[in-house]
Amino acid sequence: MRDRGIIVGGLILFLGLITFPVWYNVTAGSTAKGPEPKRPEQEKTCVAPVGYMRTSHMDLLMDWRDEVVRRHNRKFTAYDGKSYTIGLTQTCMKCHTSKADFCDRCHNYAGVAPTCWDCHIDPKLVQRSTG
Repeated sequence: MRDRGIIVGGLILFLGLITFPVWYNVTAGSTAKGPEPKRPEQEKTCVAPVGYMRTSHMDLLMDWRDEVVRRHNRKFTAYDGKSYTIGLTQTCMKCHTSKADFCDRCHNYAGVAPTCWDCHIDPKLVQRSTG
């Protein structure tokens, strides 16, 4: 039991190192704030409330995919009763015109690689190649 002091000291050092980022941010008064994506200027409403879109847009897009591919349904009725054509490039990218300024900012920050662009083409790339 002579090693008790070394073990306790090692555990305290380990916990201190592991929790250092949290304590550093608390004492510095900063928080881990995500990026602010560039919001569309021409539209004031979206197909769903902003809070839902921030947290669950991927669920909406997967539901849209299933509706179009499996049920051949291209109409979506939003929470406010407005009707939209289902489509990433037709609906979403019409308002959020820059994939780099909108999609990529948050996805890069979160470290996720969505599979949307495996099938869909960034509208900016299409404009460059045809223009």
